Amino acid sequence: MDTIMAVRDRILELCGKKNITINRLATLAGLPPSSVKNILYGKSHNPKLLTIKMICDGLDITLGEFFSTPAFDNAEQEIQ
Repeated sequence: MDTIMAVRDRILELCGKKNITINRLATLAGLPPSSVKNILYGKSHNPKLLTIKMICDGLDITLGEFFSTPAFDNAEQEIQ
């Protein structure tokens, strides 16, 4: 699994756990819904760390909690 897919899957997983929609997440994170949707639909191939941090703030978690999953531990190396 590549990093972008791991980010997308993690956002969807956390929204499901917290029972919030993507639009609600965007509001909580102070982001336009299109920014979050661009990450989820693969239009954003390199989301900024600040954007992910804002998403984490909206989810009320730390960056460490966001990235502390087997999906990120086992993510494929991006530079070949």
